[in-house]
Amino acid sequence: MPPIPVRPGIYKIHAHIIGPSAVLTATEHATKHGAPVITDRLQPLPIEQEWIIEPAEPVPGAPYVIRLAYHEEAGIVSPEDRLWVNSVPRAEFAKFTFESVIGGVKILSDKGLALRAGHRGAQIELVPPKPEFQETWTLEFVRPISED
Repeated sequence: MPPIPVRPGIYKIHAHIIGPSAVLTATEHATKHGAPVITDRLQPLPIEQEWIIEPAEPVPGAPYVIRLAYHEEAGIVSPEDRLWVNSVPRAEFAKFTFESVIGGVKILSDKGLALRAGHRGAQIELVPPKPEFQETWTLEFVRPISED
C-alpha cells in the first residue's frame, strides 16, 4: 500500500495486542543504545507516552520522525532492528512512513520493516511486514505541537 500522510502533532500510539490497552512507551532506564521502547499500560503521566510525529524534512512526502513530546532531543532510533529513545542529533533519528491497514495503521521503518509489539512490556522490534495485529497501531491525536 502507498504511504499515507499523518498530521504533525502530539500523539499516543496504541498497540493492537491481546490484553489491556497498551501504548508505545519510553522506559525509564537506559541500556545499550538508550531507553528501550516498549508497550505498556496507559499511565497517567504523559512524559513517557506522548510522542511528536513530524516530517523529517520540510518537503512534501518526506518520511516522519518520532520523538518524545517533552524531550525535544530524545527521538526514536533503531539499532539492531529494535526501537530505543536516545538524545542524538536529529539526523540520527529513525525515519518512518505509515500505511493504512484494517483496524489502524502499519508503521514502517526506512528499511521497509514494520514495528511489532510482541506483548505488553516487550521491546518493539522491526520485522518484515506481515498481516498481523501485533503490527497494527492506532494513532490518537492529542494536540498540535504548538500547544506542548
